Amino acid sequence: MTWDRFKSLYYTNPKLGLSLDISRMPFPDDFLPSMEPKLKKAFADMAELEGGAISNPDEKRMVGHYWLRAADLAPTEELRNAITSTLEAIKTFTAKIHKGEITAPGGGKFKDVLVIGIGGSALGPQFVNHALGRLKGGRDKMRVTFFDNTDPDGMDYVLNELGSRLKQTLAIVISKSGGTAETRNGMLEAQAAFKAAGLDSAKHFVAVTGEGSKLDDVAKKEGWLARFPMWDWVGGRTSELCAVGLLPAALQGIKIDQMLAGAAATDVATRKKSAAENPAALLALMWYWATDGRGAKDMVVLPYKDRLLLFSRYLQQLVMESLGKELDLAGNVVNQGIAVYGNKGSTDQHAYVQQLREGVNNFFITFIEVLKDRHETSLEVEAGVTSGDFLQGFYLGTRDAMSEKERHSITITVNEVSPKTIGMLIALYERAVGLYASLIGINAYHQPGVEAGKKAAGGVITLKLKIDETLRANPATEFTAESLAAKLGQPEKAELVFKVLEHLAANPSGRVTKIPQKKWFESTYRAQS
Repeated sequence: MTWDRFKSLYYTNPKLGLSLDISRMPFPDDFLPSMEPKLKKAFADMAELEGGAISNPDEKRMVGHYWLRAADLAPTEELRNAITSTLEAIKTFTAKIHKGEITAPGGGKFKDVLVIGIGGSALGPQFVNHALGRLKGGRDKMRVTFFDNTDPDGMDYVLNELGSRLKQTLAIVISKSGGTAETRNGMLEAQAAFKAAGLDSAKHFVAVTGEGSKLDDVAKKEGWLARFPMWDWVGGRTSELCAVGLLPAALQGIKIDQMLAGAAATDVATRKKSAAENPAALLALMWYWATDGRGAKDMVVLPYKDRLLLFSRYLQQLVMESLGKELDLAGNVVNQGIAVYGNKGSTDQHAYVQQLREGVNNFFITFIEVLKDRHETSLEVEAGVTSGDFLQGFYLGTRDAMSEKERHSITITVNEVSPKTIGMLIALYERAVGLYASLIGINAYHQPGVEAGKKAAGGVITLKLKIDETLRANPATEFTAESLAAKLGQPEKAELVFKVLEHLAANPSGRVTKIPQKKWFESTYRAQS
């Protein structure tokens, strides 16, 4: 990698505080010119999307997450008013909570926030919470915790952490449809915990949901503290800059206007029609080159900053749910996608960097460099050298070590971690995903595979209820998994029956006794009296 190549390919935007280095992706000189026709179409597709076109054809929906930080671009006055009024409602509600104008029923201010959601309703808020909490050595106005799964032990862990603070905890339930099982379960578990503590959960609960959804109906019927909208033109994985992410962030004390401003400024930069002047276009083109436009390699995200630890988790959903598709827009089977994984540097010097350098070369790396170490002067751990100097040294050294072994990399450099920077990174990757999806001709805004998983899970729950019913109806009978499957008239599901029986027998609430046998598959199960 030569200095001349670096100079010719280095993108920098001082106004944004963002730089992008693609010089260590050794694409040939004719690659960028050869991609101009595809890129021109991608820009046109993006302009139509932002103009209000039906850009999610499967679900016949507009795609409007870019309007969230520039409401004046929304195609109708109704949408513009919805965005601006919701933002004002978030600020007004947050101010009343912080000032104690809305108080916990037991007295005193709300001090904690429990966010109940999954997928995009949790990953974005978690990333922002971790990245921007206690900035500049300060204190958060409220502490934020999460129910982000339907794991009972995980929920117990969070509730035990809250302990007596539950009486001053505000719970935000986030679900567009109100029918997401994991979120519904978390809501019911939280309500039970509030009830067990002698508290009226309705006086602690807030809903972020679609108008007229099951959750919206529950919140209205029970008289929850507040309701905020989710719109069908904002997908879960691009919802961080609507009420889904802005409400928890504002309650935590994060400057949400700065997040929105960072995203809006990045949107301006990534609307440019020249690849050389558009960092999102450059990212999308590098993804295309690195993966042969068909996901042939994985994307490893290595931020050299503790606050960006959760960025790769956030990007997993944004990238993989958007790009991981069986069919293209023409209905052809293409099995597209880019696998994303990562953690942080320099922690990963001691984890999987060994394999990255010397193992299977089936990836490309995105390094993320943050120039500002901390807001105060750093201690010299050696003469003239700080801990931050070592962090940069590990990043630069690792990058060179990778290049020596023809492991290709991109580097994104930002000035500091701030609300503006986080908004900027979110917007940068949202735009890159959208442009790349156009380059490869897929719908980035639906998720049929997720729906298939939900449907299959529902089938397991239906089977579990049939197992319960059959065991209770035959209390004196001991069944093997195989004989019970036959009894149910579904012998082909013996494995599923076995897995369900094992789970029931392991939990007191299952009320099933297991009688082990020498051969595990001959073990029997019966209903407890």
